[in-house]
Amino acid sequence: MKKRTLFLIIGAGTVFACLACFALGLITSSSPSYKATATARAIARATEAASPTSTPKPTNTLTPAPMQTPAWTSTPERVAAQVLRVIDGDTIEINIDGQQYKVRYIGIDTPETVVPSQPVEWMGREATTANEALVGGKTVYLEKDVSETDKYGRLLRYVFVGELFVNAELVRQGYAQVSTYPPDVKYQSLFLQMQQEARAAGRGLWGATPTAGIAEATATGAPPVAGGCPQGCITPPPGCVIKGNISQSTGEKIYHVPGGASYDETVINPSAGERWFCTEQEAIANGWRRSKR
Repeated sequence: MKKRTLFLIIGAGTVFACLACFALGLITSSSPSYKATATARAIARATEAASPTSTPKPTNTLTPAPMQTPAWTSTPERVAAQVLRVIDGDTIEINIDGQQYKVRYIGIDTPETVVPSQPVEWMGREATTANEALVGGKTVYLEKDVSETDKYGRLLRYVFVGELFVNAELVRQGYAQVSTYPPDVKYQSLFLQMQQEARAAGRGLWGATPTAGIAEATATGAPPVAGGCPQGCITPPPGCVIKGNISQSTGEKIYHVPGGASYDETVINPSAGERWFCTEQEAIANGWRRSKR
């Protein structure tokens, strides 16, 4: 009797334990975290069975291209110099390590103000003032092109104040014209671009040309010469800066005013009938026409 009772108790305990395990299995398998874990394990086992483990390849990284900067912000070798004096719109006197030099700006030309045999040209004083404002008393940085000096012994250089390109800025403001002489042509395209901008905006030399008297009074404070050149002058009096040229190829009479494209290169030859005038009206009255450039 006792043995039978003991067997019944053990059997009932075994059945209860089985039922408890079964219930726990149902609860666990229905849990979301369990299902996610089981799914992940199944995927991992399937992946391992499907393909062998491989070493990951490095990802290609694109290196950004260097930013293209304007030509005047490049960093070639430049020599620092202290500006001692501004001579005119395109010439300065500088000090380098205790030595004094005159520097002629490459690639540009401003109206004359200091040539003893010539009157002060229109916008000459303004160009000098603009140059003074840009470089006067400052430390500048000089960049060489090909030539070392010009025929007068002046250093030929591009001039920078920080990253401001002084040569180009004078052209952009309308105080200088492009005047390029090979082999020093590094920034020629930039200068032409700046000149086009100044011309389109009517700045400085590209603005309305005043009469010779007004131009001279503005530049020097001196009044124009009474009487002018009604018949044209062989030797120009102060303030008479219009060049009456005669074309060698066609014989046509063409006059040039300061700031014109051919003004600086035009040389008056009185023996060939060419003359100086104080006003455009004088030139027109004597049979000359204005240059189209």
